[in-house]
Amino acid sequence: MSQEKVEVRKLPKKSIIIIIIMSIIIVAGFMFEVFMQKLKMEEVLADLGHKNISGIKVVNKMNVEDEVTKVRSTVYKVVFYDKDLQKKCIGFINRSNHGKYSKDVDCK
Repeated sequence: MSQEKVEVRKLPKKSIIIIIIMSIIIVAGFMFEVFMQKLKMEEVLADLGHKNISGIKVVNKMNVEDEVTKVRSTVYKVVFYDKDLQKKCIGFINRSNHGKYSKDVDCK
């Protein structure tokens, strides 16, 4: 049994720099997407009657389809604090395929 020395090649500096730059771009893109989604939900909630809110968080986004009518829509699960009611709210915002929004929000 001879012990062979395995040679490990280091990554070139150029490759490491490219990987770091790509990672930074991906993280920045994700943060931009989350920020824009929060802004959109703040605007939608203001239109639906929750004008003075803070701490909004979009927990989940699901594409759903009604089994009977085959109409597709998007459902967002949101959590936020309504300053006017002084209550924490959680619920669903439904965006129909026609671009209209409806809400099912419970504040406690």
